[in-house]
Amino acid sequence: MTDTSERLEFRGGIIGALIAPATFLIGVIAYFVIFRVFDMNALTASGLAGLLISALFARRYSKFWDSVILGVSSRTSITLLLILLVVSLVSALIKQTGVSEGFVWLASTLGVTGGWFIAVTFIVVCAIAMSTGTSIGTLFTAFPIFYPAGVILGADPLLLAGAILSGALFGDNLAPISDSSIVSSSTQRYRNREGSAEIGGVVKARAKYALVAAGISAILFLVIGSMRSQGGTAAELEVSGTPLSLVMVFPIALLLFVAFWKKDIFLAATVGLISGVALGLLTGLLTLSDVMSANDDGTPGGFLVAGVANILPLIGLGIVIFGIIGVLQQAGLFDLIVDAVGKSAFAKTPLGAEIAIGIGALATATIFAGVNGPSMIMFGPVADRIGAAAGLHPYRRANVMDCVTLGLGSVVPVVSSFLLIASLLTQGHESAPVLAAPAIFLAAFYPLVLTVVILLAILTGWGRRFEGENGEERKTPLPAKISDDELESSRLG
Repeated sequence: MTDTSERLEFRGGIIGALIAPATFLIGVIAYFVIFRVFDMNALTASGLAGLLISALFARRYSKFWDSVILGVSSRTSITLLLILLVVSLVSALIKQTGVSEGFVWLASTLGVTGGWFIAVTFIVVCAIAMSTGTSIGTLFTAFPIFYPAGVILGADPLLLAGAILSGALFGDNLAPISDSSIVSSSTQRYRNREGSAEIGGVVKARAKYALVAAGISAILFLVIGSMRSQGGTAAELEVSGTPLSLVMVFPIALLLFVAFWKKDIFLAATVGLISGVALGLLTGLLTLSDVMSANDDGTPGGFLVAGVANILPLIGLGIVIFGIIGVLQQAGLFDLIVDAVGKSAFAKTPLGAEIAIGIGALATATIFAGVNGPSMIMFGPVADRIGAAAGLHPYRRANVMDCVTLGLGSVVPVVSSFLLIASLLTQGHESAPVLAAPAIFLAAFYPLVLTVVILLAILTGWGRRFEGENGEERKTPLPAKISDDELESSRLG
C-alpha cells in the first residue's frame, strides 16, 4: 500500500493521475487506428507527452518526477529491460541465419496445398514465433512468404491470414524469450520468498493451455481450410529458402531446454547465443562480418548491433510505461482498484480473483490496442496484488493474465493492432487479395480458442496452484494465519 503521507497529489484529485495514461491512449488510437502507423517510437512519444502534461497538474512538481523515477528504477523494470536486451541478440541471430527460409523450403518440398498448407503454415509460423519470441516480427517475416504462396496453392486467403496471425500469437504466448512471457512472469512476485515468478516455470505451467488451444486450432485450420480450398499444385510455387538453415533449430532447442531446466533466461539466452554463433560459423550460415562489422558509411553492422537497435524502441516504451506506473502507484490509484476489488467477497476467492484478473487484463489490453507487453506491464502489478490476496501462485497469476491478454485481448476488433498489421500485410501481392481487419478476427482461431481454454481453466480450477510456505506450488491454499487476538477471542468464546 502507498503511504498516504507520501502520496502524490494532483489538482483535481485522482483524475489528474489519469492524464498520462489518457494521453498515451489517445496516441495509441491516433497512430494505430487513424494513421495506421505501427511504431513503438510513436507510442513512446505519446506516453512521454502524457507525463510532461500530467506533471503540470501535480501539487508537487518534483514529487511527480520522483514517482516516475521510482517506477522506472523498480526491480521489475530493470529486470525486464535487461532481459529484453539479452534476448534481442538471440532473436537477431535467428533472423540472420534464415531459419524461416528453412521452414519454407521444408513445407514447399513436401508439396502441401489447400487446407493442408494452411495447417502446416500455422505450425511453421508457431515454430518461427517460438524461435524469435516476437509476434510482430514474425508477422512481418511470415506474411510476405506464406500469404501469396498459399493463395497460389489454393489456400483460402482469410483462413491463411488467420493461421499466420494465430501462429505468431502462439509463439508470443509460449516462447520463453517473448516479451509477454518475460513481463507476465517478472510482474508476479512471491510472497513467501524473494523474487518473482521464474520464466521457465511460468512457461512450463502455461504449456498445457497453449498446446491444447494450438492443437484444436490446427484441426480447425485443416478441416475448414480443406472445405474451402481451391486446388493448386506445389509446382506452381517457386521454392525459395535452403534446408541448411534448419540446423539452427538445434541451438533454439538447446535454449528452450536450458530455459525449462534451469529456469534462468539469462543463462538460456547465453547458451543459445554461443551455440548458435558457433554452429552458424561452422555451417557457413554466418560470417564474422555477420556477427560484428562496420558498414561503408561508417555505421556499425552485424546482428549484435541490429538486435540491440531493434529492441531499443520497445525498451524506450517500457521506460515510459514504468514511469506512468510509478505515477499511478504513488498517486494511490492501484490501491483504490485493489481495495474496491477486495471489498467483494467473491473476489477474495481463488475463482473470483482469477475472474477479476481476466477481466482486468482484457480491459487493459483493449486500452493498449492489443499490444500485450505494455498492457501487462501496466496491469501486472494489479494482477499481482489481487491474485496474491487469494493465495494464488505467481505462475497461475501470470498465466491467467497472459492467456487472456494473448487471447481475446490481442484481437479485439477495430482497436487490435495485430488485426490492423495483418490487414496491412495482405496488401501489395498481385496474386492475393487485400483483407479487412475485422474479417481476419473470425479466422484467428488460436486467440479465440485460447480464450475459451483459459476460461474453462478458471471455471473448473484446471491447473490452479497456490503458493506454499517456501514459494512452491501446492494444490490447496495455505491455512489462514490466526492472530493472537483472534485466538484469544476464540478461547473466550
